Order: sequence, then structure tokens, then C-alpha cells
Amino acid sequence: MTHVPTNTFTDLEFALLNRFQRDFPLVSRPFAALAQQLDISENCVIGHLQQLQDRGAISRVGAAFRPNAIGASALAALAVPQDRLEEVAACVSAMPEVNHNYEREHRYNLWFVVTAATQQHLGEVLQRIEHSSGCGPVLALPLIEDFHIDLGFDLARPMDECFAFRAGTAPTSARRVTPVSLGEDEQTLIAALQSGLALVARPFAELGLPEPKAMEILARWLDQGVIKRLGVIVRHHELGYSANAMVVWDVPDEEVSELGQRMAATGRVTLCYRRRRQLPLWPYNLFCMIHGKDHAEVKVRIAALVGVCQLQAYPSEVLFSTRRFKQRGAHYAPTLETVDG
Repeated sequence: MTHVPTNTFTDLEFALLNRFQRDFPLVSRPFAALAQQLDISENCVIGHLQQLQDRGAISRVGAAFRPNAIGASALAALAVPQDRLEEVAACVSAMPEVNHNYEREHRYNLWFVVTAATQQHLGEVLQRIEHSSGCGPVLALPLIEDFHIDLGFDLARPMDECFAFRAGTAPTSARRVTPVSLGEDEQTLIAALQSGLALVARPFAELGLPEPKAMEILARWLDQGVIKRLGVIVRHHELGYSANAMVVWDVPDEEVSELGQRMAATGRVTLCYRRRRQLPLWPYNLFCMIHGKDHAEVKVRIAALVGVCQLQAYPSEVLFSTRRFKQRGAHYAPTLETVDG
């Protein structure tokens, strides 16, 4: 997918990309509600969103679920010989339970996210990957606490201004969401929603349930925090945020929650969370993601974060992404049919 520079969008397209990444109207005709705000027609909104999706600027209009709120998930990694990387990456990407798959600059060079309906199924998928790859143990790093997980991008202001806007706000408390139980209606809804809302006048009527029932479940999940945001999901890489680094620290367990909240409050991270260590292979328990236009910009932000949060004393590593093999929203349907990615 090629980059689509933000300066190539019309004012209307830019508004659709930037203003509706969250708080999508949970009403019968949501695109009509957007149209009213933009003083255009409902058909015009739907048509432009379809064009933006066709151009690769957005992946979908839909829900971003909080990790582990439904089913189970883990960040995982393999140390793959360089001459086998594309082969192994293709095999990993082909698995329906894998939704993100990246090459990163590290001995552990293939990083991917696996989701499943249950912890047991998650473990089975990781075992299959380990056995089929022949690359040694898989690092399995489940999330314990999230401090800031929101891949919305304010395209209207430089990222440094976004940081300045968020910096100084009170640290948000880390949130642990109890996984929700999935009845038949919820399973039907997730299967229909995982690829995004249909770009039609009444998208909530296209989710396999009566429209009021679908909207009631979505409203409940939003209130519970199961859905982090409902709206336009932009493809940040295609919009020019092509550099990203995963930065990891080894922090004493009794300090990690306070430090993670402090990092999130600086506004200098896109994601920030605590993950379980996998000793002796992987000692790091505090993770953050930092996105930018290029490597130099990201390095400046990392240095600023280290200074502001006084992270110099903690062992750390920086893993820049070099290739993206797969990126999409979580798909749950294949595993749900047998009893989620």
C-alpha cells in the first residue's frame, strides 16, 4: 500500500479522516448524522468514505476492541534466520488468528499479535507457530495492564503539538477489563463487525441482529470499555506515520504501574502497556510505541520521554519496525464458529 500524503485530501476528506475517529454516532442512520455536521448529503459521506477506503487511507469504519476484553490475545515474537524471514512471515500471516505481523530490528525480528476465543486456543496457535517455524521458542507476552492504547491520530496538528496538548494531564489509572461472556447474539455481532461497518445508510441493521439489539450491545460495550472507540480507523502508515519504534524497559514490578501511567500522561507515546516477562529470554515488562514521520523524529521523542520520565536507570531496548507483513483489525469468526483476531 502506498503512502497517501495528507495534503492530497480535500477539506471534506480530511474532515472525514480526522473528526470521526471516535464517538461515531450510535444511531440508526449514523452517516446522515455525520452529513448534518458537515452540511452535505448522506450519500456524499458514504461515497467519500468508500473512496478513502479504496485509496488505503482508512482500513474500516468500525470498532477497536480493548485487548483481552473478548477472548485472549498476546504479543509474540520469533528469532528468524534472515534468509527464512519472508517464508516464516508468510506462514504466520496466513493464520487467521494473527492480525499484526512486523519485522523489527532485533534478534527477535518477527513480531505478531495473536488473538483467540480462549486461552487454550491461543496457546495452541502459538504452539503451531513454534513447531511449524522451527525457529526456537516463541516469546509469548500477554498484556497485564494498559496505560494508553489508542491509535487515533490527530492529523490537524503536528504531533509535537499533540504532545504539548496532552502533557501535564493527570495520569489515567491503568484499566483491567474483565472479559465479557459471549452469547449467541454477541458472537453473531462480532463476526459481522470484525471487517467494519457496511458503508450503507443503516449499517447497524447489517450486523446479523435486529438493529435495536445490535445497537444496545454496542452501547453496552462502549460503556464497559470493551470497545475502546467506534469510528473511522485510519491506516497511519499510509498517512505518512511510517516510522515506529517499540521501546521496552525492565522495571521493578512494584514500580511499573506508576511509571506506565506517568509515561502515558506525557503525551509522547502512542501506546503504553505492561506485559508479562518471559524469563530468561525476555526481561522487559514495560512497553510503549512511538510513531512519527521518520526515524529521526521518533528518536527525538524517545530521548525526550526518557528525560521527562527519568528512565535512564532502567535497562531498555529500542526496536524499530522495518517491514509490515500484515495489519488488520482483530478477526474472531473462525474460532467462534468452533465453540475471534
